[in-house]
Amino acid sequence: MIGNDVVDLSLVKSESNWKREGYLDKIFTDKEQKFILTNSNPDKIIWNLWSRKEAVYKIIIQKGGKRGYYPRKLECQNTDSENGIVVFENQIYHTKTSVSEDYIYSEAVENILDFDKIIEIKKSESLNKVNGIPYYTVDNQMFSASKTHHGKYEKAVYLNKINPKFF
Repeated sequence: MIGNDVVDLSLVKSESNWKREGYLDKIFTDKEQKFILTNSNPDKIIWNLWSRKEAVYKIIIQKGGKRGYYPRKLECQNTDSENGIVVFENQIYHTKTSVSEDYIYSEAVENILDFDKIIEIKKSESLNKVNGIPYYTVDNQMFSASKTHHGKYEKAVYLNKINPKFF
């Protein structure tokens, strides 16, 4: 399974006020909040961690997990700005995050070796869904896929790995 998420930094700057009372408590664990508040650039760290959590959430849903809003149950457990680990119910997920001045983009997988199997889907190509779960078809083979968009950014990817348990 694969998940991805993008955050348009100019859009969140105008639409989100993470400094308002209770905002961080709803999304981040105490450990994550401490990391955010002691960082020299808390704005980017907040959206970096959020992007990782959202990418992992997409995998959880693909695996049949419960839909809902529970970001505090997903905990980012390292402080590397590019490579990360997110834990949900004792399951470890691996993330890779790209940070630019304009956006933050994260991809998540269960097996760290799967990062080498991620393929970007061209904008003109489309994803399909079965029971709300995205997949991409190549040569009549179905592959786990994920699509994200926020503001002016959009990206779709699939995991180029045959998984007989996919559907």
